[in-house]
Amino acid sequence: MSSQVAHIDALRYEADYRLDESVGHLLRRAHQRHVAQFQIRAGDHGLTPPQFAALLRLVELGNVTQNRLGRLVAMDPATIQGVVRRLLARELVVATRDPMDRRTVVLSPTDSGRLVASAASPRAQSANESVLACLTDEERTKFLAMLRRVAGA
Repeated sequence: MSSQVAHIDALRYEADYRLDESVGHLLRRAHQRHVAQFQIRAGDHGLTPPQFAALLRLVELGNVTQNRLGRLVAMDPATIQGVVRRLLARELVVATRDPMDRRTVVLSPTDSGRLVASAASPRAQSANESVLACLTDEERTKFLAMLRRVAGA
């Protein structure tokens, strides 16, 4: 009898969970929507959203180590390594070794990288606007503030 009660409790618990109210599920759907809008608007620059984020941050900073860049754009070491490899292949960034520590890779944007970031930025902003179009200005401000808090940013 107790296993039957446990089974009923398990079913009740499962029924209490609402996927459409799940933070992870809703964030993933919002992220998918943003990626689609980014590709529609800025995809002709050949950048994925992570590549754009890394390039934009690098343009803002000028020079930064690969490890620090990864932390600044919230990418793990393996992911930032792949992103940087693709940006290097397109000659949007250059990599040099730190003269004080030859193990450290220092990245800098190229002129081409600066141009691509500059051209893609308004289109990326257009993707943001498209996703947020269903919100009022006040809601957008609150939503972005709440997202920053949830993201720990």
